[in-house]
Amino acid sequence: MAWEKRGVVFHADGQHPWMAHHACVPTPWLVDDDTLRIYFAPRDAAGKSRVTYIEVDPADPSDVRYVHDRPVLDLGELGAFDDSGAMPTCLVPDGDRLYLYYVGWSPAVTVPYRNSVGVAVSEDGGVTFERVFPGPVVDRTKDEPFFTASPFVLKEGPLWRMWYASSTGFARVDGKPEPVYVIKYAESDDGFVWRRDGVTRIVPKQPEEANARPWVVRDGDAYRMWFCFRGSHHYRDDPAESYRIGYAESADGVDWTRKDEQAGIDVSAPGSGFDDVMVTYPSIYDHQGTRHLLYNGNGFGLTGIGHAVAAV
Repeated sequence: MAWEKRGVVFHADGQHPWMAHHACVPTPWLVDDDTLRIYFAPRDAAGKSRVTYIEVDPADPSDVRYVHDRPVLDLGELGAFDDSGAMPTCLVPDGDRLYLYYVGWSPAVTVPYRNSVGVAVSEDGGVTFERVFPGPVVDRTKDEPFFTASPFVLKEGPLWRMWYASSTGFARVDGKPEPVYVIKYAESDDGFVWRRDGVTRIVPKQPEEANARPWVVRDGDAYRMWFCFRGSHHYRDDPAESYRIGYAESADGVDWTRKDEQAGIDVSAPGSGFDDVMVTYPSIYDHQGTRHLLYNGNGFGLTGIGHAVAAV
C-alpha cells in the first residue's frame, strides 16, 4: 500500500496551559459518518502529558471543527504509574461503554522513565473517562522486568486481543541509557486480566532496534499491522536512526511476517520540515471506502499530527 501525504492536521501550540506543545500518538475514533474524533496527548510546560481530543471532518481532517478545552484523562495520583503522563493508544467499544487503553508514564532514577498500560472507561461516548483501576493492567513482571507500553486492543467476539510494546532492556549510548522494546501479544476474557506468552511477534532487524505503537486492522481473513521502529543511537535527530513506520501481515494475528517495504510511507525530503527526520506512531481509520493514516512527524509529535490517504 502506498500513502499520499496530505499535510498537517493539528499542531499544539499553547492553546491551553496543559497544551503547551506536542500532539503525541494520534488515536482516531469515528463518532459518525460526519465526525472523526482524534484523541492525542499534548504536553504542558513541564513535559507532562494528558489525554484530550479534537473533532475533524473524517474525509479531510485538516478541517478542525472543535478543540476540546480540558483533558478527558488527567494525570494519575502522586506515586501512581501514570502520575507524570497518560497517552492514548486505542479505543474499544463494549456495549454502551468505550474503553481507552493508554500508556502511563512515571520518572525513574537509573533510567529516564518507566511505562505501564492502563485502561479507562467512558459512559458518555468518549467525552469523559474514568480509570477502571488506580494501577496498570499490563505491567512489568518476573519475565518482563523493564516496562510495557503502547497497547492496541481488538475485541473479537468474547476474546480481547492485545499487541503491545515490551522493553527488553536499555542500550548505553554515549554513557546514557536508551530503551529498547519489541512487540508482544496477549489475550483476555474481560479486557482487564491478560495472559501473556512472552514471545516477540515482530522480529527486530538488529539487536538495538525498538518497535512500538502497533495498530492492527483485520481485512477479511488477513490481519495487517502498522507499527513504528527506530535505532538506539541519536534517534531524536538523526534521520538514519529515527522512527520509521513498519508493516506486517498475519493470518491469525499471532504469527507475523514483516514487510516494511510495503509500509508505503517514509520521511519527506531533507529540509522540508514536519516529517523530514521521522515518521512515527501510526494509526488507521476507514471512511467511505478510503483508508486514512494519522501519524506524528519530527520530535515525536512536536510538529503536530500528519495525515495521509491510501493511494488509489
